[in-house]
Amino acid sequence: MISIDGLSVEFGGTSLFKDVSFVVNDKDRIALMGKNGAGKSTLLKIIAGAQKASSGRISAPKEAVIAYLPQHLMTENNRTVFAEASQAFAQMHLMKAELEELNEQLTIRTDYESAEYYEIIEKVSALSEKVYSTEEINYDAEIEKTLLGLGFVRSDFQRPTGEFSGGWRMRIELAKILLQNPDLILLDEPTNHLDIESIQWLETFLIKNAKAVIIISHDRAFVDNITTRTIEVTMGRIYDYKVNYSRYLELRKERREKQQKAYDEQQKMIAETQEFIERFKGTYSKTLQVQSRVKMLEKLEIVEIDEVDNSRLRLKFPPSPRSGSYPLITQDLSKSYGEHLVFSDVSVSIQRGEKVAFVGKNGEGKSTLVKAIMGEIDFDGNLTIGHNSQIGYFAQNEASLLDEELTVFQTIDDIAKGEIRTKIKDILGAFMFGGDDWDKKVKVLSGGERTRLAMVKLLLTPVNLLILDEPTNHLDMRTKDILKQALMDFDGTLVLISHDRDFLEGMVTKVYEFGNKRVKEHLEGITEFLQRKKMETLRQLEAK
Repeated sequence: MISIDGLSVEFGGTSLFKDVSFVVNDKDRIALMGKNGAGKSTLLKIIAGAQKASSGRISAPKEAVIAYLPQHLMTENNRTVFAEASQAFAQMHLMKAELEELNEQLTIRTDYESAEYYEIIEKVSALSEKVYSTEEINYDAEIEKTLLGLGFVRSDFQRPTGEFSGGWRMRIELAKILLQNPDLILLDEPTNHLDIESIQWLETFLIKNAKAVIIISHDRAFVDNITTRTIEVTMGRIYDYKVNYSRYLELRKERREKQQKAYDEQQKMIAETQEFIERFKGTYSKTLQVQSRVKMLEKLEIVEIDEVDNSRLRLKFPPSPRSGSYPLITQDLSKSYGEHLVFSDVSVSIQRGEKVAFVGKNGEGKSTLVKAIMGEIDFDGNLTIGHNSQIGYFAQNEASLLDEELTVFQTIDDIAKGEIRTKIKDILGAFMFGGDDWDKKVKVLSGGERTRLAMVKLLLTPVNLLILDEPTNHLDMRTKDILKQALMDFDGTLVLISHDRDFLEGMVTKVYEFGNKRVKEHLEGITEFLQRKKMETLRQLEAK
């Protein structure tokens, strides 16, 4: 059992949440819900020990292991995928090495009656209990099973992690967490970089194997399938429901209706009381009654209605400079990492003003082709960027590349040029960054807030070729809808990598399908593309 007691967090005099308390029991599968910026990710970081609260404490058994998968990850090294996943058992290997060393000391020391000798015996006993309780685990088999479940193939095992996208490195981190078999798993948007098969495998794993889990996710189906308890963070406090997400939505609606009714009744009573005070405040015979009602109003605790996320993001892309007729052309493009072929003979022609989608299973080369377009990697074949093509690029890890020590305002002020500098505050306001947010450092922002801030950076420079790699990750449903409308109004050329059918629907007019080392062009929208393939969602395409 892990206890969260009286947690409070303040930033610059503003309270994010106050006196939050709840208990996480063994086998609890909790969904942490609330609007973007409510403090969900901050709460996970505090429980994980990655951030400190202003007050309060986390209480857990001495041996309890808490594992945390953040939204943004910068891990990259020269280890292979298998070797990196093996780091999950690094502590166990260290304990074994220490046990061997202690046993060696017991064989060579002769001070059998000394305090030091008895101390070594106690250490050996404690370590032996830990080591031999898990001795039966076949580490290599567990690593292989977990990596395969998360979408890797055996040929990936000996590839360096640096060859993989941020999304795949996130999967490696997730594998390490699951292999540790922790007492509490904290997952912040775990499905953003997973295909349907991997999501289904993760669901099954968490339900059958996990001891306790707290999840933040905008994937409603995933949350409903996994969780049995919902904790809502809103207006600096929490509401704890012993139900899954769908049932929680019903109960939240009922709660807010009751709050609204109580608020309306109280406001009516206040108005009537104030009217009485105004009417009789000069009447001698009513003096005591007037004073009594004044005191009553002063002590009255006003009913609060929990906030509903009715925020609106008013996106407006600048007019696009005119580009050549074909902003992007590739001919017979190929890319390999050593012996691993990502794709070959890719020929793509995108006309000015077209809106196209790159779709397909993860690992088939969508992000790799974008990196080639951006000149970030070498390739074979021909790639031509058209005349006067000015590219705006939003990568999957764009939000994690922000300077964490800068404030929200500094982040934009540092890149704004010319007349636009006079409108920075208006632009930030349009992206739901109010005056209270301008002085916040990037490191305290939620994932959704970072994504919006990174999008502001992208929008400050007029571009005519916009390339967005999974731009809706970490955005809530309302913000997704507003971004979609802005992209539909964008008068330049758009390339979108996304597995979100609703986001692409009605926006793109051409689909490039990545699969089997090839890229196939389909002259149709996403709805027609899926209908022809007899599929409901792009997740099914990924599972094919």
